[in-house]
Amino acid sequence: MSVDLGQSPGPAAVRVFVAVRIKPEIAEELAGMARVLERYPVRLVAPADIHLTLVPPWNESDVQAAIETLRGVVAHAAPLPLAFERLCYGPPARRPRLVWAECADDERLSALHAALLTAFGRHEERPFRPHVTVARIRGNGAALARKQPIERDLAFVQQVEALTLMQSPPAGERGYRALASLPLGGKAAIAG
Repeated sequence: MSVDLGQSPGPAAVRVFVAVRIKPEIAEELAGMARVLERYPVRLVAPADIHLTLVPPWNESDVQAAIETLRGVVAHAAPLPLAFERLCYGPPARRPRLVWAECADDERLSALHAALLTAFGRHEERPFRPHVTVARIRGNGAALARKQPIERDLAFVQQVEALTLMQSPPAGERGYRALASLPLGGKAAIAG
């Protein structure tokens, strides 16, 4: 027999991360470049889901507090350019798992990344390597890279004017959800 003490469990945690959403015209262009891989064992990323992750995913039970933490960081950050330099397999190792667009790592982007990690109490073991994933490889990445070279230089630039707290889809589902998009410089929140 169980006894109800009137206590309800706290809010369920959701998987969230902080990202730069890629402008639709750039995301469409990158997705188009990856479509040559459709016949191979890869999962292409939908253009609407193409983003640059600045704080890797974590489980969050207080989304409003996470939004306020993000608001505190963006209030002290200025807009900055994000330059896309190269489309390639990554990470560059013997067994690539992704197709990604590497981005220039300038001081402002690195400083923003570090400030966000500190604000959210997160840390990363690997060095920051800004990139945008356009496909996930489901097999032997090295064999795919030999069969279907994809490397090419890029010359896209977008102005980063906002950061977004995103929610990952539940297991087995696709599509990210914007929980809040906050402009750099601390203006009012943009509903996501």
